[in-house]
Amino acid sequence: MPICNLSTWTRTSISILTALAFLFGGLSGLAALPLITISQKGREFKPPEVSIKRGEALDIVNDDADLLHHAYVDSDTFRFDSGDQKPGTKTSITFPVTGTFEVLCAIHPKMKLLVHVQ
Repeated sequence: MPICNLSTWTRTSISILTALAFLFGGLSGLAALPLITISQKGREFKPPEVSIKRGEALDIVNDDADLLHHAYVDSDTFRFDSGDQKPGTKTSITFPVTGTFEVLCAIHPKMKLLVHVQ
C-alpha cells in the first residue's frame, strides 16, 4: 500500500510541477515565439514594414526557389546575422530592445525591412 500512495503522490507532484513550469516558464517564453512571418521573395521583404513589441520575434522565410538571402541587423543597440539562407529555409529574429531597425539582405542590398519595436 505505501508504494501505491507514493506513486499517486509522485504523479500528482509531477502534474503540479508541470503545470507550474508551463505557467511560470512557458508563458514568459511566449513573447519569444515568432508572431509574424516575413517572406523573402523577388528580392524584397514582404511586407516591407512591421511593428512588434519588445521581446517578440519575426520568422523570415526564404520563399525564392533559386536565390540565397542573408538577413542582418547592424545598429548601435542590436545586432543580428542569419548567415546565408538557402531557398525554403527560415530564421527567427527576436528583438530585445525598442527602436526602429532595418533588416537588410547582405546579398541583395536593395532589400530592406523596417521593424518598429515598441
